[in-house]
Amino acid sequence: MPDRGRRGSETRPGDRAVPAGARRAVAMAIVALATAALAVRFLAGAARTAAAARDSACRALAPDPLSPKLRGLAPDFELADAAGKRWSLHALRDRPVLVSFWATWCPPCVEEMPSLETLARRLGDRATVLAVSVDDSWDAIRGFFPNGTSLTVLLDPTRQVPARYGTSQFPESFLVDRSGQVRYAFINQRNWSIPEASACIEDVR
Repeated sequence: MPDRGRRGSETRPGDRAVPAGARRAVAMAIVALATAALAVRFLAGAARTAAAARDSACRALAPDPLSPKLRGLAPDFELADAAGKRWSLHALRDRPVLVSFWATWCPPCVEEMPSLETLARRLGDRATVLAVSVDDSWDAIRGFFPNGTSLTVLLDPTRQVPARYGTSQFPESFLVDRSGQVRYAFINQRNWSIPEASACIEDVR
């Protein structure tokens, strides 16, 4: 008489057992996919967190609304420093640049300048601060910085460059990101020595 209790374990014709190696491979693939999905979610979350921290740092500087003419690539320019070296905004792509327009005869500029120098020292080679003077000559600038400065100072006596940025009031600063886009405008003086200032500038993408 047949043993009915064993019929459930019998292999029917056409059935094939899945090899143990194949089962392990499938399991490992599932684990890998799940891990990759978690990694993507983690990286996306980290990017959002970093962007929020950067935006928070920039908000501490109270940026002003961008004018419509600056919502795009920053107006390019080429100016010389005191040694005669030519600097252009285009050549500084792939790094953040703070373009600050100022003058030695401008009281708010004079008040702001020490904090701008502190910012330049703190940033080091991670970003560039271009202090574009609208003075008439280098004599006034050399007298203003008798011991030199950590800033990259450029001279524009014609004031054509600040005009391209829509300003004739000083000081005014514009933060340009690595792709050459104007990201923030800062009308009038700021305290650039606060930690949020360097965090805002070096992390802008």
